[in-house]
Amino acid sequence: MQQLADQVVSASTDFLPLNGTDYVEFYVGNARQAAYYYRAAFGMKLVAYRGPETGTRDRASYLVQQDKIRFVLTTALSPDGEIADHVKLHGDGVHEIALWVDDAASAYRETTKRGARGVLEPTVHKDEHGEVRISAIAAYGDTLHGFIERKNYRGVFLPGFRAVDGDDPVSRPVGLKYIDHMVGNVGWGQMNAWVGFYRDVMGFQLYQHFDDKDISTEYSALMSKVMSNGNGRVKFPINEPATGKRKSQIEEYLEFYHGPGVQHIAMATDDIIGTVSKLRAQGIEFLRVPTTYYDDLVERCGKIDEPVDQLADLGILVDRDDEGYMLQIFTKPVEDRPTLFYEVIQRKGSRSFGKGNFKALFEAIEREQGLRGNL
Repeated sequence: MQQLADQVVSASTDFLPLNGTDYVEFYVGNARQAAYYYRAAFGMKLVAYRGPETGTRDRASYLVQQDKIRFVLTTALSPDGEIADHVKLHGDGVHEIALWVDDAASAYRETTKRGARGVLEPTVHKDEHGEVRISAIAAYGDTLHGFIERKNYRGVFLPGFRAVDGDDPVSRPVGLKYIDHMVGNVGWGQMNAWVGFYRDVMGFQLYQHFDDKDISTEYSALMSKVMSNGNGRVKFPINEPATGKRKSQIEEYLEFYHGPGVQHIAMATDDIIGTVSKLRAQGIEFLRVPTTYYDDLVERCGKIDEPVDQLADLGILVDRDDEGYMLQIFTKPVEDRPTLFYEVIQRKGSRSFGKGNFKALFEAIEREQGLRGNL
């Protein structure tokens, strides 16, 4: 069953107004090499750096960016401490989803008084370009939500980072625009608890709901609820496993990530055919569905602007709701552990998440699981 929220929280009643996603920070084993991968494969540009050369002794961080998408890739410079422990347990993965706010102190106060576990009290960071106020709370697993207030800052990113000037000789942009949504995987029976967290602690609303009748194959199933903030700029689907004949993709993720975490990040484009064509040429591998998926595509989804033969060649999926249609495709995992992957999405009116594609998509994921011996 699918449910759309009946109303959007007005700005006057939204106790946690969000301007959008500020950045996503990954803890990785080798940030220099990870940054090269995101530049060469996803077309992101190296924008800023933080490390021993800029006065930071325990870590190195590379900021890569494409349009409004900012990823920070951070590695530990010693075998001890939070970063090294995170990578040892989880492999490379998302540590922080940083949210852009106008008042980091208010965001921290309003969420912690509603039950959030505070991780970083409001702290001011300064340099010659001004100041940034940052606070953070704990989310599922070892994931954090940072609150970033940067209205009094004119620097490239954050104090402590040095701008990397000039053209990036590695980067070949592919047309990615912004983060559409980020999906979290949680354990058995934990979805509703985290739905309650986003509702009660962060003021989000239930946007859509998919149960095991919507998301199931012959072998496995999962359940998902999509939470959205008041203005709809931040959406967090939350997945949990459901009972099936074999191991679901959520169970595989939890086993290899060793706990809850960010499963995939959906990045929006205005030209999915052009974007996916460039990503494929730059080495990104995508999941494929059987070619029979496209035989009755127009009958299932109605008239679309894109040539069906090009969609079939690239493996792009299409789904329609009562507001329009959307196009989407999913990469294979980008780590050796079968954990994090990416979605490329283009919305042409539709605000949904591809319910009509779930069966074909998850069967494709199961084929990959089978090759890994994890189904």
